[in-house]
Amino acid sequence: MMASLRYLNRMRTAFTSPASGSSRFASLYSGKHVSVNVKDQVAVISMDTPDSKVNALSQEVSDELVAAFSSVDKTDRKDVVGSVLISKKPSCFIAGADIGMLAKAGTAAAMEKISSDAHGVMQRLEDSERPVVAAINGACLGGGLEVAMSCHFRIATRDKSTKLGLPEVMLGILPGAGGTQRLPRLVGLMDALPIMLTGADVRPDKAKRIGLVDFVMRPVGPGLKPIEERNMEYLEEVAIDQAKKLAAKPALIKRTMQFERPWSLSTLKHKLPVQVPYLKNYVLDQARKQTLKKTNGNYPAPMKIIEAAGAGVGAEKAAVGFKAETKGFGELGCSSESSALMSIYFGQQHCKKNRFGKPERPTKNVAVMGAGLMGAGIAHVSVQKGFNVILKDANEKGLNRGQQQIYNGLNGRVKKKALTSFERDTIMCKLQGQLDYKNFNNTDMVIEAVFEDLKLKHKIVQEVEANTPDHCIFATNTSALPIHQVASVSKRPEKFVGMHYFSPVDKMPLLEIITTDKTSKDTAAAAVSVGLKQGKTVIVVKDGPGFYTTRCLAPMLAEAVALFQEGVSPHEMDRITMKFGFPVGLATLADEVGLDVAQHVSEDLHKAFGDRMGGADIGLLNEMVAKGFLGRKSGKGLFKYEGKNKGKRPINDEAAEILKNYQVTKRTDHSDEMVQNRLATRFVNEAVLCLQEGILNSPVDGDIGAIFGLGFPPFLGGPFRYLDSMGAAKYVNIMEGLQASMGSHFAPAPLLLEKAKAGAKFHSS
Repeated sequence: MMASLRYLNRMRTAFTSPASGSSRFASLYSGKHVSVNVKDQVAVISMDTPDSKVNALSQEVSDELVAAFSSVDKTDRKDVVGSVLISKKPSCFIAGADIGMLAKAGTAAAMEKISSDAHGVMQRLEDSERPVVAAINGACLGGGLEVAMSCHFRIATRDKSTKLGLPEVMLGILPGAGGTQRLPRLVGLMDALPIMLTGADVRPDKAKRIGLVDFVMRPVGPGLKPIEERNMEYLEEVAIDQAKKLAAKPALIKRTMQFERPWSLSTLKHKLPVQVPYLKNYVLDQARKQTLKKTNGNYPAPMKIIEAAGAGVGAEKAAVGFKAETKGFGELGCSSESSALMSIYFGQQHCKKNRFGKPERPTKNVAVMGAGLMGAGIAHVSVQKGFNVILKDANEKGLNRGQQQIYNGLNGRVKKKALTSFERDTIMCKLQGQLDYKNFNNTDMVIEAVFEDLKLKHKIVQEVEANTPDHCIFATNTSALPIHQVASVSKRPEKFVGMHYFSPVDKMPLLEIITTDKTSKDTAAAAVSVGLKQGKTVIVVKDGPGFYTTRCLAPMLAEAVALFQEGVSPHEMDRITMKFGFPVGLATLADEVGLDVAQHVSEDLHKAFGDRMGGADIGLLNEMVAKGFLGRKSGKGLFKYEGKNKGKRPINDEAAEILKNYQVTKRTDHSDEMVQNRLATRFVNEAVLCLQEGILNSPVDGDIGAIFGLGFPPFLGGPFRYLDSMGAAKYVNIMEGLQASMGSHFAPAPLLLEKAKAGAKFHSS
């Protein structure tokens, strides 16, 4: 008994006493975000921002990291031989810098100070005389990766949540805490540039292959503790062991910090651009050319990244590269592009919140009606996120095709090592394909994705409601049919909602949810909850012809047809609209959407809104559809889709003849600016009308919907940010000039005129 008491007393002392040679566990520092405990002669520096799912690198966190390392420096080197930097959040190491802090900076000087201060923190880590091991599980992005690269050794878990990257380019800035300098040193210029220029995530195995991490740890299997908890404990144990090895062999630290590797082909790729100026300049020139080709010069951040990286590679003094990085960070941080891209980030965060609250009951069982491209896509994103899914079709051939599409999609992720084959098969087990209504009595939501035929949809509504419980929600996927018309035969209109997905569903991020006057708040809450779980960026709009996204796209496509009639070729249309900033040219987009769909939507919206949707001869589309030129899906549209075409798609000569038959006299000049104005004003003005009429809940929803659903240029921030940036009065002048020469379909929206008169903006900040 006395022996047991003495043991417990020793353990209590070990957890509370200051660091000493006899202490196995000791607390050295405790802050709001960062704490330090000594374990087995290694200081474990743990990050855990309270009341947050992620750790972000704010000024406060940076200060605490410096204080934590200072506390380690004060200990005797015999007692603490090294450090481990780890997160207590299982799915996040450090997700990046505090975006709010960057958005508030305001001036280039303030942004430069943020970068300069961050350089000091990172250099503090790198200069530590005792080895620092970064133990990475979960997101290690932006400033998080810059912290990890400043450490002497990096361990990453082979976990599906673990990803590394420098996504600053997506915010219109460059990595400002040393990323443009340390990444090329670690992995070489040729591997570093694509990571920084695309902002793409790097998975652990690839990170190890290119030298971004030093060791990849396999997760442990099931045990007495939850796997997630045991994995974090094991990661810490492995990192502590590695810190002790580095302390015992200082030469390992020197090798790691100088990024030396055995001679190999990858080493030559790594070293030659540094040692041979001609090769360095060639790599940088090629990067500039490819970047300009992809961005059309609309995004300044990629060019500044190339400039900063180039300044550091091969420089005699490291300060040269860091100075270029700081200067670029300051310049970009005050650019209109950065402001727009940061607003998109905040808009996405806004759309992750369910403004309708928590639904009364969780949605677990989902049925999808129709196994076509859209239906199978909806089933794919549903089953992949853990829903039990029934996929129903009218015939076995269609059902098999849909199930194969889902399997192929999941198998593609297996090939990319984002899933294991076991995980793929486990997911497929949650999918049930069938031709009847068996087990529909257990469904919580049915998502209908059949053809845009109102009679067919009515038939399905009645059949589904006869086979589902009273609490089951019916969601119709349609791009234009008013939801209240589809719901007119429903016995449960309060359980009826529209869910407009975009094709391909597994790649397009937006989900546009449409509520009618009879849709209950709980139904809306459940629809948003399902969309968020599917991984979608969700906006909720009111019912009306074309809702929001289709209604904005339709008049712009009508203007494109008018320009075709005036002699603008499909290739020219693509070039001009991509130069404006759309990721896909408008002629190509029309073929992707389907000319038959464009025809159908044009007719419906013209009936609803009259001449505002006009400007072109709809007979042109009617004739194209009658000839079978539907776009990509039929092999011919404005372009030909036969075989594998590299570069420009060939024009469909037969379609070109139809365009000639409908040719009219030019109404304006066809300069790039004029064509862009004619197209953009039709889109932007309709967005304003949607806000004015209450279709949109807020300008934020309008910006997010336009960017993620229709590809509106991200660097402009969406139609409402674009108007705020340009000024409503200036935009009204452009529209009124077009109205005078072109007609009433260019008449500015009353709300736009009101903003112009008051000198007001759509966004408050």
